[in-house]
Amino acid sequence: MADPAARLADHALSVEWAALPPSAQAAARAFLFDSLAVGVAGYSAIYAEEIRKAAQIWTGGAAGEGMVLGAPDLRLPAPYAAYVNAYQIHSQEYDCVHEPAVAHPMATVCAALLAEAGRAPASGEDFLAAVVAGIDVVATLGVAVKGPLKFFRPATAGVFGCVAALSRLRRVEPEVAYRAFGHALALASGTMQSHIEGKPTLALQVAGAARSAVEAFDLARAGIPSPAGAIGGPFGYMALFEHDPVLEPELDKLGKVWRVEEVSWKPFPTGRAAQGAIVALKTLMVGHGVTADNLEALEYHAPPLIHRLVGRRPQADMTVAYARLCFAWLGAVVLTEGGVGLDAFTPARLGDPVLTAIAEKITVVADDNPDLAAFVPAFAHVRLVDGRSFRVDVARQLGAPEWPLTLEQQLEKAGKCFAFGGLDAALVPQLHALVGRLDAAGDVIATLSEVLD
Repeated sequence: MADPAARLADHALSVEWAALPPSAQAAARAFLFDSLAVGVAGYSAIYAEEIRKAAQIWTGGAAGEGMVLGAPDLRLPAPYAAYVNAYQIHSQEYDCVHEPAVAHPMATVCAALLAEAGRAPASGEDFLAAVVAGIDVVATLGVAVKGPLKFFRPATAGVFGCVAALSRLRRVEPEVAYRAFGHALALASGTMQSHIEGKPTLALQVAGAARSAVEAFDLARAGIPSPAGAIGGPFGYMALFEHDPVLEPELDKLGKVWRVEEVSWKPFPTGRAAQGAIVALKTLMVGHGVTADNLEALEYHAPPLIHRLVGRRPQADMTVAYARLCFAWLGAVVLTEGGVGLDAFTPARLGDPVLTAIAEKITVVADDNPDLAAFVPAFAHVRLVDGRSFRVDVARQLGAPEWPLTLEQQLEKAGKCFAFGGLDAALVPQLHALVGRLDAAGDVIATLSEVLD
């Protein structure tokens, strides 16, 4: 039996844009548009300027062919353009997510494809097909795992999604794609320690995966041999990086289930695990008059994954990355501001004793759901100082395939991203239109540059 890497690579190479169902095509366009907008916002993310400067140091100041989102005058060599863009896409926790896989496939895949497409013209059909192929690989690796997260999957699985996408973009021979998977194994990394501590290295791991994928692809095209058992070998990806994988049933779905259709938008720039709780709290505020002043306690009862990802307690010296993944603090912001925006994470707010005091009233409680990748069902329960209590059940999350963002909401989000990143929000409809007809483009970068440059 062929190693799973070969099956994944063969699938990626077989994806044809014209043969995809309209629903998969629509999802690919939607999440490419979303990722580009989020990457523009990331231009102004914390540490983004320092990371762009570091990339220029690493390249000796040499100009390259890769565009940097939000920076029309900056071009970097492909691996470093991928690095910077991946950081910008993921750094604000605003990028789309595949919930069942617990992965952010577009942060890596989009960044790597933009970098490679800058080297030589790539058609819109090939680019969009590569997006679909890359998401298929990341999601397949993620949904196959039945145990808890062991490493940071957006980075560790992301590098394989990228090399699959790059292989499809350039329509390489199967042997080249197989070698790319082997080189990706040697470069795969990503630890959950960054998540626990709330350090910016979380997004840097996503950046590293995108850069490494470009490098792995280049090594493969150069003909350098690599391990054949990249995914299924005794020291391959599944054995080293994951608990309790059951891959074969998911491999059998390749070409039958298009994982891009399972991707979710993020309506708020926070960890996805906090977003159902944010919507529930906003519902309690509107429907039952819950405020910061009348709240005695709020408990969000949810699957263990939610507690693990956003159940942390607020701290006096929180970093931005820590706060984005702390529902107690996020809930305090919602109670005082009515929502959570890109501008919520300022030093003054992170150290605000009023917000900290409100956050102390909010907790996440893990239930006994046996599905270690589940985000729902959940419920929010509040007790008010006057003795009243209310409950809101959460059966689905805003932005999920079963509750998608409307086109108006997608455009509104993109407008906020452009404004935060320093680009004219009036350009958002033009970008949306360009992505909508990108499959007819002969050169993706030239087309997108009409707006992004």
